[in-house]
Amino acid sequence: MVLGFIFLLGVVFGSFLNVVIYRTTQGTSPLSGRSICPKCKKMISWKHNIPLISFFLLHGRCANCKTKISWQYPVVECLTGIMFVWWFLVGRSFFLLFGEPWSVLQPVFWLVVGMLLLVIFIADLRFGLIPDQVSLPLFVLALGYRLGLVISHQMQSTDLINAIISGLVLMLFFYCLWYFTKGRGFGFGDVKLAPSLGLLLGWPRTLTGMFIAFTLGAVVAVFLLVLGRKKFGQTIPLGPFLVLGTVASLLWGQELWSWYFGLL
Repeated sequence: MVLGFIFLLGVVFGSFLNVVIYRTTQGTSPLSGRSICPKCKKMISWKHNIPLISFFLLHGRCANCKTKISWQYPVVECLTGIMFVWWFLVGRSFFLLFGEPWSVLQPVFWLVVGMLLLVIFIADLRFGLIPDQVSLPLFVLALGYRLGLVISHQMQSTDLINAIISGLVLMLFFYCLWYFTKGRGFGFGDVKLAPSLGLLLGWPRTLTGMFIAFTLGAVVAVFLLVLGRKKFGQTIPLGPFLVLGTVASLLWGQELWSWYFGLL
C-alpha cells in the first residue's frame, strides 16, 4: 500500500518533469500555464492529462487532433515512479547523515538531483539540448548543499575545494572539446553542466564517472554504426551518458576506483 502510494506520487512528479522537458527545450517557462497539444494548440483537459492513465485510454493520441503522443510521457512518468520507490527502499540510505536537519535534507536533496538528472537525460536524448533552466538550478543546488555540509561540519573544506576544482577542470576539458570541434561534435550544454557534476561527485568520483560516461558513449556509438543507425561523422548526445556515468559513480564510484587500481 505504501509503495503503491510512493509510486503514484512519483508518477505525478514525472508528469511535471515531462512539462519541464518539453517547455525548457522549446525556450518557454515550465510554469507558463496549462498544457496544450503542440500540434493543434488546443488546451488539454484535466481528464485527458491524468498521468499514465490518459495516455493509454487515448491510445497514445491527442483527444482533439488525434496526433500521436510521444512515448516519452508514460516512460518518464513510470521511471520517476520507479525512482521514488527505489529512493524510499534503498536510495535514501545512501550517504545518510544523522542529526537535524540533514537526516531530512540529505535524502530530499538526492531525490531532487535524481529528477533533474532524469530531465537532462531525456531532454538531451530527444531534443539534443541541455536546458539552462535545468543545469543552472542543479549547479545552485549542488553548491548550496556542499556549502551547507561544510558550514555544519559534516564535510571538510578540503573536500569542497576538491569538488570545485574537479568541476572547473571538467568544464575546461569539455570547453576544449567544444572549441576544437567548433561545436559540431560537442554541445556547449555539456560544458555548462560540468561544474554541477564535479560538485556532485567530488574527487575521485568525477574521474570515475567521466570514464564510465565516455566508455558507454563509445560503445553505443560503435553499436549504432554497426546497425547502420548512424553514419561515420554523425554525433550522438553526450548528456545521457554523463548522467549514467554520474549515477554509476555516485553509487559505486569508490568501489570501481579501488577495483581499477587493484588491477594495476
